[in-house]
Amino acid sequence: MAQDTPTNGSLRDWLIDRVIRSLIALALAMPWDRRLRFMGRVSRRMIGPLAGYRRRARANLALIRPDLSQAQRHRIADAVLDNLGRTLIENYAPAAFAARLAATAQLCGDGLPALRAAQTAGRPVIFVTGHFGNHEAPRHVLHTMGFVIGGIYREMNNPFFNDHYARTLENVSGPVFPRGRRGTMGFVRHLKSGGMATILFDLHDGRGVPLAFLGRPAMTSTSAAELALKFGALLMPYFGIRQRDGTSFAVELQAPIPHSDPVTMTRIMTDRLQAQIAAHPGQWFWVHRRWKTDRPAIA
Repeated sequence: MAQDTPTNGSLRDWLIDRVIRSLIALALAMPWDRRLRFMGRVSRRMIGPLAGYRRRARANLALIRPDLSQAQRHRIADAVLDNLGRTLIENYAPAAFAARLAATAQLCGDGLPALRAAQTAGRPVIFVTGHFGNHEAPRHVLHTMGFVIGGIYREMNNPFFNDHYARTLENVSGPVFPRGRRGTMGFVRHLKSGGMATILFDLHDGRGVPLAFLGRPAMTSTSAAELALKFGALLMPYFGIRQRDGTSFAVELQAPIPHSDPVTMTRIMTDRLQAQIAAHPGQWFWVHRRWKTDRPAIA
C-alpha cells in the first residue's frame, strides 16, 4: 500500500518528515509514560505552533464556542495538541499499545451483544468514529477479543510522512485501504465477504451533504450509511476516550444505528460524536478545516 520511496513531495515536506522521524525515534527510546508526556509537550510547543495547528484550533474554537473565554479556548487547544502528540506516538508502537490496552482499558457501552451476533452470522460491520481521543484504541481492544477489523483512511498530504504512518494502521488488525477508487474497491470486497472495518467520518467532504455539526453546517460524507444499507452491514459507533491520567482509555462500543436512510443515519452518527466532544472537548482534533460551506444545514 505505502511505497518505500515516495516519488512526489516538496523539499519542505521532506525536511518536516525528517524532523518528525527524529522525534519519533527519540520518543520510542523512552519508557512508555515518559514518551507520551514528551510527545504531548513537543506537539504543544513545537509541532502545533509551527504547523499552524494551534492557530487553527483556536480559530475553530472561537467560531464554535464564542461563549468560552479566550483563556478557556487556549487551554482546550493545548489539550488538543497534547492529545495529538500522544496519539501519534502510541500508534507508532502498536504491539506495546495493544498490550497496555488489553491490561488497562475499560470496555463500556451496550453494543457488544449486537457485535457478537453479527460475527456469528457473518454479517459485515462498519464501525464509525471521529478524530477523537485515540481512534485506534477500539480497534486494538476488539482485536484482542477476536474481532478482525480493517479500515479506510485518507492519505496524509505529506507523502514522506504518509509512507511510514500508513504502516502503523496496517499493524493493528485487519486490512486497511487508502481513500480513492482502488482503495474503495478493496474496502467493498472486504465488506462483501462479511468483514468488519472502520470509517472516520468527521472530515470535510465536498461531495457530502451539509449537516449541522457543533451548531454550524459542515459538509459530511454519508458513505458509511450508504454502504451499510447496500450490504446489510451493522453500523456501530465506537470511541477511544483518553482518561485523566493521559495514558489509559475507556473504549465505548455503542448500540448500532438503525437502518433508515443515509442522511438520518449520518445525523445520528454526528450526534453521537458531538456528545463525546461536549464531554471531552480537548480530545477532538479541532485542527481540521471542518467548516468550509455557507450552505444551510439540511433540516
